[in-house]
Amino acid sequence: MLKKIIVVSMLFSTAAHAKFIHPMDFDGSEAQKQEVIEYIKANVKKDYCDQLGICQAYDLRMMEQENLNAFKKATKAKNRKIMDQVINDYCNSVLDICDYSDIQMMYEENIKADNEELSW
Repeated sequence: MLKKIIVVSMLFSTAAHAKFIHPMDFDGSEAQKQEVIEYIKANVKKDYCDQLGICQAYDLRMMEQENLNAFKKATKAKNRKIMDQVINDYCNSVLDICDYSDIQMMYEENIKADNEELSW
């Protein structure tokens, strides 16, 4: 029983302290893969379970997978300046919407907008 409690507390401790990995700094190592997974799981739980009260396993796994897919796509980003600005705006501000799905979506929207100009 004590062993089980220690393992569970270690898992929660890891998830609570998982750090955000910048997609363009991802090196593909197993350590970073695990860090990304732990960050996604903790962030989805915080956003959906803790803040919205949506704690069904199906919903959580679906959102975790969506975030992981967005992260993988974001690792292929080419414009560091735009990615950094999106991350700054969504992760380091009062918005606190620091999930990979939103980051990837806003990166793509900003890439499009960067090439547009106002015209009549």
